[in-house]
Amino acid sequence: MSLNEITWKDMSRYRGELMGAAIFFIVLFHVGLPRNDTFYGLCRCGNIGVDMFLFLSGIGLWFSWVKNPSVKQFYKRRLLRIFPAWLIMSSLYYIPRFDWKTDSIIDLIGDITINWDFWLHDELTFWYIPAIMMLYLWAPWYMRLIQRSSAWRWLPVLMMVWCICVQWVIPIHKTVGHIEIFWSRVPIFFLGINCGEWVRTEKKMEKEAWGLVLLTFLATASACIYLEQVRHGRFPLFAERMIYIPLTVSLLLFLTEFFRHTPSWLNRGSVFLGTISLELYLIHHHFVMVYITPYHLGYWPTVLLTLLFAVPLSWLLHYLIKRVMP
Repeated sequence: MSLNEITWKDMSRYRGELMGAAIFFIVLFHVGLPRNDTFYGLCRCGNIGVDMFLFLSGIGLWFSWVKNPSVKQFYKRRLLRIFPAWLIMSSLYYIPRFDWKTDSIIDLIGDITINWDFWLHDELTFWYIPAIMMLYLWAPWYMRLIQRSSAWRWLPVLMMVWCICVQWVIPIHKTVGHIEIFWSRVPIFFLGINCGEWVRTEKKMEKEAWGLVLLTFLATASACIYLEQVRHGRFPLFAERMIYIPLTVSLLLFLTEFFRHTPSWLNRGSVFLGTISLELYLIHHHFVMVYITPYHLGYWPTVLLTLLFAVPLSWLLHYLIKRVMP
């Protein structure tokens, strides 16, 4: 496969395929693998699917904002995309677990609507949903800021500094350190917004740039695999997620080139997964995989069975919501 020059617009052209790859990586990450397995570190790195989602979401938001820079419309579109599916699945998850005699109804409402136990106690059941909602809340103001002055595009660097402070500055750590999983994903989202202009204006880089992309990918991927395989549990996770930033960008560039050469059926399948990625995220782990895992069928049978049951359910949820809210 000969590499073409790097065209950032391809991230928009193959956005559906890339979103499909991201949710597939997340499913691989969620399926358990023994700590001593040879591929443990590699499967753990499937967690990067979250960073792929956030980066691509940032790019998409910039496109949407440039076309219609209305804060009201921005929030409306984001709310209609996420909240109906979230409200249905969070209700199905939290209400059956609620003890009407002892539990707080306010706490139940908070969990169903904004998963506030994530913010209060780092409850990770559906952590990505409150995280992306918060990022959407901040996004239009950041986009206004960088439109006013491009110097503010350097702000994600300070966000990385903030991640270090969250981990090691004791007063900050005691206050907000419990949601480190959120803070360490903030920079990649806003970097996605920054790169949205490159994608929109079809910025290109010469073929020789692939050498740097390859070096970046190999260096960061090998570091993350080593950390997970050998040092898992013995380092702050935010440090690995800082490595995820260049790994995410280089991986997405390689995947866009990959999807340029793959057969149409594979692209269509990946686009399909990308289309139902939100619903698949909400359903696969806590409504499907949790019932398959106790049978100890092995890693790949569990992956395949999870997808076999979760994909139709996700499509059904997506279809029903689309019918009700076109």
